[in-house]
Amino acid sequence: MRAFGGCTLVGLIVASCLSGGAAWAEPCLRDGDRVVLLGDTFIEREGEQGFIETALVATHPTASLTFRNLGWSGDTVWADSRGVFDPPAKGYARMLALVKELSPTVIFLAYGRNESFRGPAGLAAFRDQLSTLCEDLRAATGAGASATRLVFVTPHPFEGVDAAHRNAALADYCVAIRMIAADQKATLVDLFAKLAAELPAESSATENGVHLSATGYAAAARVFAAACGGELPADFAIRSAVVRQLVIDKNRLFFHRWRPANETYIFLFRKHEQGNNAVEIPQFDPLVEAAEAKVRAAARALP
Repeated sequence: MRAFGGCTLVGLIVASCLSGGAAWAEPCLRDGDRVVLLGDTFIEREGEQGFIETALVATHPTASLTFRNLGWSGDTVWADSRGVFDPPAKGYARMLALVKELSPTVIFLAYGRNESFRGPAGLAAFRDQLSTLCEDLRAATGAGASATRLVFVTPHPFEGVDAAHRNAALADYCVAIRMIAADQKATLVDLFAKLAAELPAESSATENGVHLSATGYAAAARVFAAACGGELPADFAIRSAVVRQLVIDKNRLFFHRWRPANETYIFLFRKHEQGNNAVEIPQFDPLVEAAEAKVRAAARALP
């Protein structure tokens, strides 16, 4: 690999031990991996920003990797946002079906922010459902417990007026994520613990206290790269601007493939009107693959 120059005492101990990632984790990314990014607004907006994917491609220049972003704003481990006009359970089932279709070998899981608004009362349910989601994702891929590698991502901290209160609640959920990552012997990307150290001096990570800015995503990319065994130079964002735009272009194509603007008419309860157009959706696939080939070529050409 090329190198680019409010918790309980037990929870705090676990957090301290695990915040750097599990030492026993398998390599995060290998040649030929098919990567799915699954999570809430943080993941969906990464598709439009491209910093994290660019960093992972650039730090694995000899590997043929594919990335498919399945982020959904406001999502939770119960797929609360994915039901659209149906109950969350149907959105959850559709999510698993899409994951099965993509046949990933690696799945990044980024949840916990929205769930943390339930505070201590919701912590046990979140922990249980995150574990269930892991089982369901592996079952969906038809793989054994060790075949589909999971990478856990803690939410980044809140900023702003109410940050101390919100982060106290979020910290407990991050401890739960770290413990599950340890139990799964999985790689951990600990944004909650490490994002601040990657920010430029006197910089904010977010646009509004909640959603990462471009500066925040660039810092997050460094945390992701380090967790997956890579290192980025100080000027990486500038040097990789062309690659990042290609990543964004590819992600836009894939977004239209899996979330077409008129999906209610194509796939859902009004498909009796325009469902015949569904045959056109797979025509995005060769376009996405060609766009990803451009990403890999550009990444390999980086100085």
